[in-house]
Order: sequence, then C-alpha cells, then structure tokens
Amino acid sequence: MKLFVSEGNPHCLKVLAALEVTGVHCGVQYVNHEEKVVPFLSRPTLPALILPTGQHLFSSNAICRYFFEANGQECNDLSNQWLEWETTVLQPTLHQALHMAVVQGKGSEVSGVLQSPLNFLDQSLSKGDMPHLTGESVSVADVILWAALYPVLSDSSLALGEHKSVRAWFDRVAAMHGCQSAAEKVLQGKGLQAMKSYMQKQPVPQSFQCRDTPPCNSSPAEGEEGERVVSEEEMEAAALTWRTGLTACSLSTEKQHPILPEEGTRNILLTSALPYVNNVPHLGNIIGCVLSADVFSRYGRLRGWNLLFVCGTDEYGTATENKAREEGLTPQQICDKYHAVHASIYKWFQIDFDFFGRTTTEKQTEIAQDIFWRLHKNGFLVEDTVEQLRCEHCQRFLADRFVEGTCPHCSYPEARGDQCDKCGRLINAVELREPQCKVCRQTPIIRSSKHLFLDLPKLESQLEQWLEKSTSTGDWTLNAKQITRSWIRDGLKPRCITRDLQWGTPVPHPDFKEKVFYVWFDAPIGYLSITANYTDEWEKWWKNPQQVELYNFMAKDNVPFHSVVFPCSLLGAQDNYTLVNHLVAT
Repeated sequence: MKLFVSEGNPHCLKVLAALEVTGVHCGVQYVNHEEKVVPFLSRPTLPALILPTGQHLFSSNAICRYFFEANGQECNDLSNQWLEWETTVLQPTLHQALHMAVVQGKGSEVSGVLQSPLNFLDQSLSKGDMPHLTGESVSVADVILWAALYPVLSDSSLALGEHKSVRAWFDRVAAMHGCQSAAEKVLQGKGLQAMKSYMQKQPVPQSFQCRDTPPCNSSPAEGEEGERVVSEEEMEAAALTWRTGLTACSLSTEKQHPILPEEGTRNILLTSALPYVNNVPHLGNIIGCVLSADVFSRYGRLRGWNLLFVCGTDEYGTATENKAREEGLTPQQICDKYHAVHASIYKWFQIDFDFFGRTTTEKQTEIAQDIFWRLHKNGFLVEDTVEQLRCEHCQRFLADRFVEGTCPHCSYPEARGDQCDKCGRLINAVELREPQCKVCRQTPIIRSSKHLFLDLPKLESQLEQWLEKSTSTGDWTLNAKQITRSWIRDGLKPRCITRDLQWGTPVPHPDFKEKVFYVWFDAPIGYLSITANYTDEWEKWWKNPQQVELYNFMAKDNVPFHSVVFPCSLLGAQDNYTLVNHLVAT
C-alpha cells in the first residue's frame, strides 16, 4: 500500500494527519503536483492511495476514512454528517478563502468569507458537552476538519475572530503529535505561502454571490415592489393550462423541413457525437451525449429557437474493418447493417434528430477533400516519414485498431495502436510493448512510410485566440475546458491525418493516392456532410458564424478532437466556417 502526496497541497495534509494518528502501516511518496498517479483519470489528482488490491483511492476524505477503518474505527452517522458538511459547505468556502489569501494577496478579506462556516462550527461545539466533534475521542471527522482549517486558523494575520469553542477544539486536536507532524511535512514551516504553487494551478473559484446582488431573503429597498400578489384570474389561467397541457399552447410544434437559419431569431445548430457504426448502441451510448443533446433540443424548441439537430453513424476507421472481418462481410455491408440498427433504436427512443445520417457518402468525400485542398493551399499541411508497424504475414501496415499491445504509460495489456482505453493517453503504434497484429496475432516489424500532417503548431495562435473568445462567451463544461487547456499547455504537435488503409475517405493528393484520411480528421467533417445530405443549402448553417450558434455534445474522450484538431482544420481552411460556441462534455 502506497500513499502519494505533494507538498503544499491542503488535501494531502488531511491524509497524512489521518495516517499519523491511526498508525496504519503505509509507504509515502512525495511527488510534484502534476504527477499522474491514477492512470484512468484524465488529469493529475493528489493525494492518491494505491491499495494492496491494486485499486486506487483519490478522494482525500475517502482515504482518511480508509485509514481509520483499517485501524478499527468505523465512521458513525454523526461523523458522516460532519464529512458531508465539510465537503459541501466548508471546502468551497475554504477554496475561495485560500485563493484570496494565497493567490490574490487579499488576506484581509478572508474573514468575511469564513465567518458563516466558522460560526456554525463554533455554535455546534459550544452546544455539546464533548471535547471532540463526535465524542470523547478523536474521530475521522475531527482530523479532516482540523486539517482543512489548519492553513487558515494557524495564520494569525488573517484575523478570523475569537470563536472560542472552535479554538479550544482546534488546539486539542493540534496537540496530537501526528497532526503537528503532518502539518510540518506538507507546509514545511512556510504557512500559507507553501501552498502558492498548488493554488495557482487550481481553477478560480466562483463567487457565491455577485457583490451587487442582494441576498434572496433580503427585504425590498424603499421604493421597490415587495412580494407580488397573484390575482384570481392568473390562478384560474394557470389551472386551465395545467389541465389542457400542450393542446392550448400557441407555439407550433410542427417542423417545416428543411430547417434553415432565419433573420431576427436565435439559430442553433446542434450535434451529438457520431457513434461508431460497428456495434449495437447501448444505454451508455444514449446516456453519454445523445440524451442530453435531445433534452436540450426539446428545450430549445419550446423556447421558440430555430434549431437544427443532426447526428449520424461514424462509418470509417479500423474498427469497421475489424467488425467486417469478424462477421465475414465487407465494410460497406457492415455499415449498411448497423446504420439501420442505430437509426431504428434512436427512433424507438424518440430521439429528436432532424436528420440522422452517415459518413460513407459522396458529400463526405467532397467536403473532406475540399477542406484538405484548402489546408494544403494555405500551407498548413506538412509531409514527414514515420515509422509504422507492418505485419509481413498480412502484408499491411497496422494502423490504429489493427494492432494491440502493452501501453507504454500504464502497462495495460490491450492498448490500441492510437490510444489506450485504460489511461486515455494517445500513443503511436511503435511505442507499444509486445505488439501483435489484431488479425493473425503475429509480431509486426517496423517500417517507414510517408504521411501528411496537419501543422497544429502553425495554427496554434489562431486557435488560442478563438478558444479564448469561445470559452469566455459560450457554455463549455468544466472538463471540456480542462482537457482543452491540457492540450494547449503541453504544446501542440503536428498531427498525422493519413493512414495506410483501404477503408476510408481517399486522400486526393497524387503522391498519397494509396492512403485514406485518419478517422479523427475525417469524422467531425461528418457533421457537415450529414447536414449537406439533409439540405443542399447546408452552407447557410456551416459557413454562417455571424448568425449561427454551434452546440457540440459528446463524451469527454472526444473533446480534444472537437476543441483542437477539428477547429484547426476549419480555421486553416479559411472558408468562414461556423466553429463551436458551446461544448458540452459528459
């Protein structure tokens, strides 16, 4: 069992204090804040505990509970109540207070932020006749709350007020050698300044209330209206609407196709991530991003927005070829078979698509090749020779899902040639350890092959300018922002957009006529081609950023391709494309 912590991380103070107090035998390793210990998380998370079973705990409170329970101290109902309060009330307040004191240098304002939770804790302690939160002895709740409050209560410059009961309880817990030892290890005797590096990497906390907004329970100011009295007629109208339902609603629910952008109204172009065609969709696919997009679509139509909702099956790529081989069919037959299955299932669930298309169409080839030639003309494509795995038995290069091996990052034994499903890291096939051909299971050799790359570094400044505007004015979920930031922070690298395969959109360049486009360059263009198969006037949606708002719904694994690679393709094409304004990732 090993515990990973970092200096200056307030959450690590909790787990070290719990470890010291309980005396549980566990190795401790100090790492930097950016160390990725938990392989299946998309971003670094500390503290982290690796259990003897190989499982990971990465919640500081869960780790503390584990140490106490391993020492024979079960968590009772009162402890659970305190831990819930610490998580939902105290921690958000502390995060704001620490950001103000450590990052902004506004220590004098911290007192006002912390008064409410400190008053609550003080009153709770003063009412009881117990020396600790849950009884006569120190519990997991005492250690967690003490460690959470230690950075602010141990700094006299913050002037947090008396709170006599809190101070007495705090000093009793602090007198334990284990707690003091943990504080010294994490803060190194530097107090709040020890946390500066950690806090600077954390997201800016949201204010709990705008400064100019009065509390919801405040009395109206003089001259303002008080509580509005509902008239008898309004109550009768509300009751009638409830009884009759939508039948009395004046808003038309009939769709007039094709739906096109209109002047003077809000025009919403809505997509949910294109599902792979090679399997029957399950509830996870629908819940992941289809259902949320469907709910948003219905909401938008009820609001009277002019909304077009498109989706379709993603039909190119090695996954389709593998499925065809398994079933003894051609890739096109597999696509035809499973596209019909997808369409019927979504229809049965009454998903509100305006058009459900597919990517194996002439429009897909036409639009993808046009974007390719524009990128080529504008100097955003580069040639390079890359090393690839080749199966001599099958006489083919092993791109993406045609090869499996051990992940070089997390040692997962079934990583693919483009990505590891366990840790989520993107990899090159030649980096796999002990690679095997997916078809014949023989060991491939390394051979060189010439390919085309999208020059992402050359487009990086344009991308950053667009991202700054889109993320600040649009609705981007937190994980969408974080995943995108991590790609930008690490620096963009040229991205290969061609593959040595037969199944895919053909590359039109004469020097690369034996190749097809990489599915993650090609697939997002499917949104455009599916719209083009819906209406010949598709450009009114996709080349109209002045009038159209684009919403993308997807799972978090798809974020970098929709927030970095695809926007770079459209920016580089320089053809006034509509770029995503709102990115919702679950």
